[in-house]
Amino acid sequence: MFGDMMGKLKETQQKVEETKKRMDTVLIDEQSSDGLLRVTVTASRKIKNIALAKELLEDKEQLEDYLVLVTNKALAKAEAIYEAEVAAVAKDGLPNIPGMDMFK
Repeated sequence: MFGDMMGKLKETQQKVEETKKRMDTVLIDEQSSDGLLRVTVTASRKIKNIALAKELLEDKEQLEDYLVLVTNKALAKAEAIYEAEVAAVAKDGLPNIPGMDMFK
């Protein structure tokens, strides 16, 4: 029984690691409401691309504000996806131990 549980835990750990690697390939695009700035990040929260309209280059303060806002929105979406995917894999692989459901 204990050996089966350990095997299941190792299998779950491997699936979690595979899911984390896959998150490097999941892309999230976010853009400003007017479409002048677009940020692409991976679900593992790495910035892949920033595209901006030329008119943003004329207003440094607006560009900085847009970069912060749009990047934070993209990273928040990425984090939600990452956490949901990893949690789903981990939860699926955990053994059903009475009293442990409070950690789910």
